Amino acid sequence: MSQFELLQGNTFGERVVNFNLGLRYDGPLPEGFRVINPFLDNPDTPSVMRQFYDRFYADNQQRRMLIGINPSRHGAAVTGVPFTDTKRLESDCGISVSWAHTHEVSSVFVYDMIRAYGGAEAFYRDIYINSPFPLAIVRDKNGKEVNANYYDDKALFADVEDFMIESMRAHIALGIDTRKGFVLGKKNRTFLDKLNKRAQLFDELITLEHPRYIQQYKSKDKPFYIDKYIRELRG
Repeated sequence: MSQFELLQGNTFGERVVNFNLGLRYDGPLPEGFRVINPFLDNPDTPSVMRQFYDRFYADNQQRRMLIGINPSRHGAAVTGVPFTDTKRLESDCGISVSWAHTHEVSSVFVYDMIRAYGGAEAFYRDIYINSPFPLAIVRDKNGKEVNANYYDDKALFADVEDFMIESMRAHIALGIDTRKGFVLGKKNRTFLDKLNKRAQLFDELITLEHPRYIQQYKSKDKPFYIDKYIRELRG
């Protein structure tokens, strides 16, 4: 039986919390790669994550999904909330984290966009953010662990592909509108097309530039990309 088959909860948020607390990846990985599971590895993360979903997802309203790659070790791998570092969790979501202080580049853009959308309550009422591989992946680089994407290595993608399809089906079962899925990053879209072809997850996929790319290389054009995000997500 898949680990995702027994998701329960009276609200969207309760189902997300149960999804996260039940996450396990016990499959193979190529040499040099490691998975970080914040819900198992950090005893403080689950309580923070639960506060977030209790606050913003305490209903059964359908939402559209913004589909990332996999969490970074400084974002959701600490807070349990995708694209949300501890700074934005406190300033925009009203949830304090005393035991960690993190800054994630992608989180800066995402929350600039969320403010333009109308704020966290308005945004999360409409949108759910997560990833086909919802745990952080790191790899060894010259003796130092760095973030890795699920598609960085062909063997890695092959190892995690089936798990990602199960994960995406579980995300959808939380209460996702499958008419459109919004994919962050062009390369991510290439691989989501493969998953979508296999599993028929969404009727249509729409690509948005990845927040990290915008923040690092297109910061002068940030207002254009914020407008694009909001127009597509509301369209």
